[in-house]
Amino acid sequence: MNRVRRLLTRSRPLFWLYLAGPALVGAVYAADSPSTLTSPVVIGIVCYFLLPANLFLYGVNDVFDADVDAENPKKEGIETRYEGERLTIVAVVASAIVGFALVPVLSPPATYYLGGFLFLGAAYSVPPIRFKTRPLLDSVSNGLYVLPAGVTYATIAGTHPPALAVLGGWFWAMGMHTFSAIPDIDPDRQAGIRTTATVLGQPAALGYCVACWALAAVTFGFLDVRIGALLLVYPLIVGAIATASVTVSRAYWWFPAVNSTVGMVLTLGGLWRVVYGS
Repeated sequence: MNRVRRLLTRSRPLFWLYLAGPALVGAVYAADSPSTLTSPVVIGIVCYFLLPANLFLYGVNDVFDADVDAENPKKEGIETRYEGERLTIVAVVASAIVGFALVPVLSPPATYYLGGFLFLGAAYSVPPIRFKTRPLLDSVSNGLYVLPAGVTYATIAGTHPPALAVLGGWFWAMGMHTFSAIPDIDPDRQAGIRTTATVLGQPAALGYCVACWALAAVTFGFLDVRIGALLLVYPLIVGAIATASVTVSRAYWWFPAVNSTVGMVLTLGGLWRVVYGS
């Protein structure tokens, strides 16, 4: 039970909705009736991105970051260090296999989004690509968090999601990644790892996050002004952090609640369209 508990901790339960949430949003905005959302395929995809995909993504990250995480204080509480547990390797491989097992029930466009997720999820941490040690590419590669929405949307609609939605979501993910890397600036520098956050430093990195999130809001605004206005909450939060006596390390743990709330509003808006047609 202790090993299973550590494995679940490794999957970052606090962040489960970072993958499952986009999958649900993509499904809601592709659906043309409530019954579509309860189909076994849609439920299966969302469940995959709720736990197995998180085990894959964070398990790979922890295995290849074991030496770096030895000095990272974030691994002493909500997160956990990888210490050579064989169960983690088994879980990562099994989660990837489950992902590939979804391919037969996906539409052809959806397979591109799933393949992109699995590739970027591994390439972010695994040498020789290891995007996480390549400034700017570490941020850009984290658009992978948008890809679950592409999987569900394309599976239901049979076509790619709107390009503006993908681009806006990608900007959002870039900002979120760099913001989450700011608390790791000192441990990463001590370990000799170069990231967008370590190169910019905290003040400039916060400015980069504001720019990414503002671009996300503007891009979504061209698609739907209401979604664009909703996403303005992110640069406003950074402004509040910069002017208040709140550390980024503390504010970082607010974002699961912030992201879940924004995702809930997006989902409810999509459900309103499905049920009432407007």
